[in-house]
Amino acid sequence: MLRIHSPTRFPNFIVSQPNYIRSFLCLLLVALIGALSASAKSSQPNILWIMSDDHAATAIGAYGSHLAPLNPTPTLDRLAADGMMFTNAVCTNSICTPSRATLMTGQYSHTNGVKTLSDDLPIADHALPRLMKQAGYQTAMIGKWHLKNEPAEFDYYCVLPGQGSYHRPTFRDMNSPGEWPNNLLHPKATYDTEHSSDVITNLSLDWLKNRNTDEPFFLMHHFKAPHDNFENAERYDFLYDDVTIPEPPSLRDSPNHGSIATDGTGTSIGKRNTRRNMGDHMFVDKSLSDDDYLTVAYQRYLKKYLRTVRGVDDNIARLIAALRKSGDLDNTIILYTSDQGFMLGEHDYIDKRWMYEPSLQVPFIVKYPGKTKAGSTSSALVNNTDFAPTLLDLAGIKVPASMQGRSVSSILESGQTPEDWRQASYYRYWMHLAHHDNPAHYGIRTENFKLIFYYGLGLDAKGAKQDVTTPGWELYDLRSDIAEQHNVYDDPAFHGVRERLKIQLLSLKKEVGDTDEQYPELMRVREIAWKN
Repeated sequence: MLRIHSPTRFPNFIVSQPNYIRSFLCLLLVALIGALSASAKSSQPNILWIMSDDHAATAIGAYGSHLAPLNPTPTLDRLAADGMMFTNAVCTNSICTPSRATLMTGQYSHTNGVKTLSDDLPIADHALPRLMKQAGYQTAMIGKWHLKNEPAEFDYYCVLPGQGSYHRPTFRDMNSPGEWPNNLLHPKATYDTEHSSDVITNLSLDWLKNRNTDEPFFLMHHFKAPHDNFENAERYDFLYDDVTIPEPPSLRDSPNHGSIATDGTGTSIGKRNTRRNMGDHMFVDKSLSDDDYLTVAYQRYLKKYLRTVRGVDDNIARLIAALRKSGDLDNTIILYTSDQGFMLGEHDYIDKRWMYEPSLQVPFIVKYPGKTKAGSTSSALVNNTDFAPTLLDLAGIKVPASMQGRSVSSILESGQTPEDWRQASYYRYWMHLAHHDNPAHYGIRTENFKLIFYYGLGLDAKGAKQDVTTPGWELYDLRSDIAEQHNVYDDPAFHGVRERLKIQLLSLKKEVGDTDEQYPELMRVREIAWKN
């Protein structure tokens, strides 16, 4: 009998054998190494990261909002039923480019330097795809990119220029002639309008079909929809035509929402904001009364929005069907989220940017075959700095110390929130009064409360206005007021809560490295406001 006592002595043992035994053992060794290599590859799950743009959790049936009876997302609802849904996932800066930079880096906006829509994220900082590729994943980025520099760390990319077009979109394609950003892939000449959600899915399906099946895949499939201006594919033109969309209670009645800092700010559904409101976007007759104008604008807004959402949902069904057909579904982790939430009429607001729940909360649904319990939920306070660490961890890759978030993989497997999980999430919006008239602010969100400080300064944020607005505070008790109807900052019953949250906010700012010491004007405003 041949015995090998130590792997380090194996080569010497082979050399010492007769030629015919040596040949046999070499062949056996090669086969063993190949088998081990194949086993290692097969143990790495495929990862499909699906992200939409501006998809509010309230517009997903599984989240159980007032819109759930409309059945807006049957596919995502089934995905949630097959996996885990996070009910307290939030973003850290509710605006597109910064959110995507956070996904690439696992860092807050002030750390990665992408605070606004105009900031750049250097290719050297595209950590997520680079680490995935180094670990043996075949990587692709298809759809909305919205970061200025080339997605060069991916094996393949085909991305929309900027926001891109809803119909017959042009892409920047790795395999097209020309250097970035001129490597354009133009739409085919067809009679139909080729909606972006369909085209992005077609491109992903083609890539999945033609990929190297000897390697696990990491596909970032990112929809443009349902971003404003909410243009749906023609087949959805009459969806919800015979339905009256339920209104959020705060559309018409917000008795004590907001503060002196937010009075008159933010773009609206109805006529409140005369510069920009959804009635203008939806071509509502301006001669209507304020109340009727609001009614018509809201119905048109939500129907167009939900039609684009259905297009996203139906295309996710196509992706899942293709994975099932290819036999990859049971070895593919599917994750769904949005870059941020969206205001769908709550408090008569449109767009995002706010720290209010509809804008702050992001959908986060994960199906991890063989790991997550079907139909489970987690109330862990997760934010989007956690997404990159989670993706790396699921792939078996060590999370670099530069990432400020934390993997949720243990939550996915156990269903339990670790005892040392974060108790509060930090948020900051920098683009003071830009585009949708939102004042700059930062704050803290815990399980039970939310404290927001509007500091009213543009500072050095690109695109921010330099108008100085009145600073102010808002405090909401999420236990009894998840709709944020009542600002209780000045309520004597909450004095102790607000002071504790102020201390916690300053501590968290220091912990994540956003101290404001480089902004003397803000420190002066903060010093005065902190005493009030």
